[in-house]
This record gives sequence, C-alpha cells and structure tokens, in this order.
Amino acid sequence: MLEQFADGFSFQRRSPVLHSPAEQGLDYEDVTFPARDGVPLEGWFIPARGSDKLVIANHPMGFSRSGIPAHLEPWHSLWAPSGNGFEVDLTPDYRILHDAGYSVLAYDLRNSGLSGEANGGISSSGIYEARDVVGSLDYVRGRRDTRRMAIGLFSRCLGCSSTFAAMTRFPEAFDGVRCLVGPQPVTAETILQRRLDMMGLSDRLDDLERLIVLRTSIGFAPRSPREWARNVTVPTFLYQVRDDILTHPSDVQEMYDNIPGREKRLQWIEGTTARWDGYLEFQRRPEPMLDWFATHLR
Repeated sequence: MLEQFADGFSFQRRSPVLHSPAEQGLDYEDVTFPARDGVPLEGWFIPARGSDKLVIANHPMGFSRSGIPAHLEPWHSLWAPSGNGFEVDLTPDYRILHDAGYSVLAYDLRNSGLSGEANGGISSSGIYEARDVVGSLDYVRGRRDTRRMAIGLFSRCLGCSSTFAAMTRFPEAFDGVRCLVGPQPVTAETILQRRLDMMGLSDRLDDLERLIVLRTSIGFAPRSPREWARNVTVPTFLYQVRDDILTHPSDVQEMYDNIPGREKRLQWIEGTTARWDGYLEFQRRPEPMLDWFATHLR
C-alpha cells in the first residue's frame, strides 16, 4: 500500500482538459510557450477587449487548467475518502476574471493536462514547476498585445507553492508583478502525513519519504513553501479551508507569517472539511479576491 501511495504522489495522474472557455461564452486562443527550461506548456489566452490588466492562473496539484474530474474514476476513488469526490471546473473562474476586466492566461503546468513531460514525469512540489511560472511571465512579456499589461497572479495550491519557489530562485522575473492571490498552498510533508493518518499508517511518514526519494530524488526538506514564502515580494492574499481534512491550518498560517511586509491577507473558509471547496470559493464569493486584484492592478 505504501509503495502504491509513493507512486501516486511521485507521478501524479494527469487530469484531462475536459472544459474550455467557450462553455463560459468566452473567446480564447490556444497558446503554447516554453517554460524557463524549455518544457512546452499548453494554455489558453482569454482576452478582455480594451483591458490593460492581465491575470495568470496557475492550477492545483493533480488538476489541469480546466480543473479535476473527481466525480469520475479513477479520480473519484482517490479523492472521495477525504470528502473531495466531486468535480472542480475552473473555467467559471476565468469568466469572473474576464467580466471584471482582466485578460487571462491559464495554462497546464509540466506533467499536467496537455503540457509536456519533464524531469522524468515527477511532481516536485514547486521546485521544477517554478520554471513554468517564470515561463508564463516571459511569454506574456513577449507578446505584443500583453507586454505592457499590469500583471497579477492567481496561483492555487501547487501553483502557489511554485510561485513562491519561483520568487526564491528567479526573483528578477517578478519585477513589475503587482500582486498574488494564492488559494491553499500546502507543504508536501503536511498533506502526506494527513493522508497517512486517514489510511491508518500514521507512523510510516519516514518510510514514505524514503520511497518518494527513491522515485524522485527529492525528500521533504527541499519541498518547502513555508521557507520560500520568506522571498515573496508582492502583495499577497492567501485563503484556505480552515478545517481541511488534508492539511492543518498551521501550515498556511506559517507561510503567511513568513511573508515579509504588511501588504498581505489571510482569509479562512469555514463550515467545510473539503479541500475542493477552497478551490470553488472564488466562484461562490469572488468579491474579496476581486477587490485585491482591483486594488493592486490599478
């Protein structure tokens, strides 16, 4: 069982791109661009006519730019035990952002959706995915129609951890980036311990780490969004399901505490234990996040 769990974490099952912006009545362009290390990334550019503001969307682990079909097998069996056996469609997020006056770039991180395989197909909790975040910034700065736009980041879960890692390794890439909205960044060690608890294997974390190192060459210590958060350089709004069964509130709280400066906010989502509800919060109550973008993307 532990071997299978290590396989599933180390080599994440790709979620398909099941939805498109067209379902939300949006015009869009299929785009491809390289990560900083050349990995081909696939995405959508959704223009907001007449806008000079752009939001780049980075998706959660195990998702694609369109979400995750956790109502379908084999994803349902994986996530239903934690109360997350329902679909998350992220395309309504792009409609909300578009209608608020933002052009949007949404893309698949490496080893996800339709983007290229890299680094042996492993998930690195942000270490290598950071190169994708920087590649998305390089791309919009190179397009004639977006190069002068004000840029905000909407980076969820792995996308947020990858953004923290990118700010640590490539700080110059974030010159001029105005703000970050970051739903539910998580530390690998924390989420894996919680999942072991649910499996009745609470005392096997060290064994699991050894198996993950054998598959990915990366232990838990280098996968450290809490430490990367010390290098965040833009106004940042984090939000998180407080009673998320897959993590612990202290994890996000420590990331928040480690972010330098005063232009930051942490919002808790109450009344649920389902992590997926955190990803749907923007569709249900977008006003705080839109206010953050509006304040900093003037």
